[in-house]
Amino acid sequence: MYSIGQLSKATGVKVPTIRYYEKIGLLPKPGRSEGNQRIYPESSTERLAFIHHARALGFSLDAIRDLLSLADHPDQPCTAADEIARDQLEAVKRRIAQLTLLQDELERMVESCHMGTVSNCRVIQVLSDHSRCLHEHGLNDSDNGGADD
Repeated sequence: MYSIGQLSKATGVKVPTIRYYEKIGLLPKPGRSEGNQRIYPESSTERLAFIHHARALGFSLDAIRDLLSLADHPDQPCTAADEIARDQLEAVKRRIAQLTLLQDELERMVESCHMGTVSNCRVIQVLSDHSRCLHEHGLNDSDNGGADD
């Protein structure tokens, strides 16, 4: 049995994140000690490690929920898990392509800088006028640069 702090240390997942995963149902609600502290069984470390690893690979919380559901029923075919992983792989490939375009554009922007004044700075000019870019590179309505895509 683990306290939340011990579970956090064992898995590398921060305490607030563990509480969040409980809240959204990815991690079962733990039992409580006489002092009303959360106490987790060994199975929680395995499940939390699964979630942590899946997040590190970029899987969405919904995909992780589906994968956990599949893992909870080990006798069924793995075609659904394979499909989820293939979808994630395609998303990663799209993101890499987008990042490659961003890299190319930033390199072009920096390499064309002549270290003059801001009034004729290529970086400022390109950032002020997207039409000066060679590629469409993910402009959208948000200010996060596509970080949540």
